[in-house]
Amino acid sequence: MIVALHSVLKPGAVDGYRVEHAAVPDDLDAAFSRVGIRGWTIWRSGERLFHVVDCDDFDAAIAALDDDPANLAWQASIGRWVEVFRDADGAEGFAPLEQVWSLAAQRAGSAP
Repeated sequence: MIVALHSVLKPGAVDGYRVEHAAVPDDLDAAFSRVGIRGWTIWRSGERLFHVVDCDDFDAAIAALDDDPANLAWQASIGRWVEVFRDADGAEGFAPLEQVWSLAAQRAGSAP
């Protein structure tokens, strides 16, 4: 499955976030592999970040990472740059965004 997420950086945090997120730690990469996260890409527009996650099961992966030491350390480190995650309605929350349209789904004749 592929999900998109939206987060917002703290004011003035763009450069620090770029440096911090140049690479994730090897133990976090290994944890992602263990929980079925195959890919994670982040795009930026101003202080807004848009994440695309390719994984087996997003909810299961995130639940498995909740108490993972590598993820906890990473969240403590990267969290100093991130103000908030937003859900599909713009409310605070770590939930996938709504997929509105997909060219691949349209071509396959299925809904996104």
